[in-house]
Amino acid sequence: MEIDPRRLRVLLAVARSGGVLAAADLLHVSPSAVSQQLARLEREVGTAVLERHPRGVTLTAEGRDLVEVAENIERELGEARRRLSARAGDLEGHVSVGGFQTFLSVVLIPGLPAWRERQPGIAIEIMEGSAEVLARELRAGDLDLAVVEYDADEAAAALPASLREVPLLDDPWRLVVPVHSTAGEGLVAWDRLGAPWLGVDTSAAMASAAKRVRRSLGGSGESVHRYGDYDTALALVAAGEGVALIPSLALQRALPEGVEIVDVPGLGARRVALRHRTGRRALPPATEAVLGYVRELAAAAQGGVRAGESESGAGAH
Repeated sequence: MEIDPRRLRVLLAVARSGGVLAAADLLHVSPSAVSQQLARLEREVGTAVLERHPRGVTLTAEGRDLVEVAENIERELGEARRRLSARAGDLEGHVSVGGFQTFLSVVLIPGLPAWRERQPGIAIEIMEGSAEVLARELRAGDLDLAVVEYDADEAAAALPASLREVPLLDDPWRLVVPVHSTAGEGLVAWDRLGAPWLGVDTSAAMASAAKRVRRSLGGSGESVHRYGDYDTALALVAAGEGVALIPSLALQRALPEGVEIVDVPGLGARRVALRHRTGRRALPPATEAVLGYVRELAAAAQGGVRAGESESGAGAH
């Protein structure tokens, strides 16, 4: 079996962007060119890599395997470029990266020591902020890269021509409940949850997802409390005050005693993406290098999320 690695890049773009049209925009080619490359890839591997639906496409099991291979190739090529650039001694500068708490603390910040070894000439400055603050800083030119989050079931907001978005990962939503609640026994219909929904700050990224999931589970009645931070939500769940929708990345560390994660299919995911300014000129080499590193870290985190998802119904007691 001979597989052209260039076709894997096309499949990876489809996986990250969510569809053929979006992948074509990402790769700066026509949708028909994307479709042709995918068809040739399927002939090469002898099986379907995508399932086509009226509303889009999803990866088959074989497609997911190939995406993981494509991510590994991308990481290796990125590492090769960084080593060659570092050896040439031509990468120096200061790159500011903004984002939200879970991505910064779980994905980006743990990778800073390795980055300093790879590219000692490039300093990464971290800025945590709300979506509104990050957008303002990015537009003003005070921020080079901004990591944003939104419910993947929502259509992404239209961006001005001056900004470009690069998909990083899809972070599955998980239902978090108090230990020994009826929800922990797999009874997730609204009238059998055994605890109310926790209220979500309307400005928070998870607000629309929580509303959508609550509606799909037959949610009705009033919610209790109101949170905008995942640590606050987990503390309230641990205290038996209610149930909450939490992204997988926020559940990678040790959870409070009294919290249980319920394996419920169909909750969807939050999309994590990186935005940067664009124009006639290419990104500065230092910014391009940091962007590539953030994508590498995100790909590794996506693999960790997939591994965590296989441990269905794992709880913290």
